[in-house]
Amino acid sequence: MQTGLVIRNTGSWYTVRTDDGDQLIDCKIKGNFRLKGIRSTNPVAVGDRVTVVPNQEGTAFITAIEDRRNYIIRKASNLSKQSHIIAANVDQAILVVTVNYPQTSTTFIDRFLASAEAYRVPVILVFNKVDILDDDDLRYLDMMVNLYETVGYECYRISAQEGDGVDALRPLLDGKITVLSGNSGVGKSTLINRLLPDANLRTAEISDAHNTGMHTTTFSEMLALPAGGYIIDTPGIKGFGTFDIEREELTSYFKEIFHFSKDCRFSNCTHTHEPGCAVLKALDDHYISASRYQSYLSMLEDKEEGKYRKD
Repeated sequence: MQTGLVIRNTGSWYTVRTDDGDQLIDCKIKGNFRLKGIRSTNPVAVGDRVTVVPNQEGTAFITAIEDRRNYIIRKASNLSKQSHIIAANVDQAILVVTVNYPQTSTTFIDRFLASAEAYRVPVILVFNKVDILDDDDLRYLDMMVNLYETVGYECYRISAQEGDGVDALRPLLDGKITVLSGNSGVGKSTLINRLLPDANLRTAEISDAHNTGMHTTTFSEMLALPAGGYIIDTPGIKGFGTFDIEREELTSYFKEIFHFSKDCRFSNCTHTHEPGCAVLKALDDHYISASRYQSYLSMLEDKEEGKYRKD
């Protein structure tokens, strides 16, 4: 019996780096081993600390998981009643976004941020591909950066392709476990190749027909950084369905909505229609952006099954 860290998940197999001797062992899950309380398509995630029992074939079975400090989780795309754990036991997340080629929607960004807030994972926003943006795109980029910095998120502008701005990210990563996420095609693999020249990750051209990303990473993997710490590379995701967030808690995962909600007349205010709602007043006064409020409504709608549906 050994303990170790799950550093790769290819779907059916998990690679575990053992604590004693730093061996890499390919593992499967023992029998119908499932986590209590979480219906997940992947009960074990990259970043999990596990107990493994070797077998005669030179592989091993995972028989137990240590309690997680946190994780990033989303609704599994095909099975809405199940979740998919993107990574566990992380210090922070970097969300790579692009204002064009392809465009990352504010709804996607806000859903990711709210889910990370729910599990106490700090997020840094990295705006990539600044080298290929025209003047209109750059103005939109300035607006986006201004919006998210005002809310309280660190934002960086980079060109992973050209290397511009990438050095500013290095000290943020040293000694930490950072999960790297984003839509397909935003340049995560190109960024990792900049940060870790030995990684040699595959990158793909953007699909011109739809200006959408092509999936190149098909499994999650922890990559060791030269100065200590890890980057967790994850497959590109198209949507971010939120999972296991209670409707009453949702307000607290939008920092600026939570700030104004303390002044609402009713303690159980949903910030949709109530008299004396400080959030709606802040929205009217432009202290809360319309895009962030729409994201909040879209997440409420997940919980209300259409009761607050807006065009």
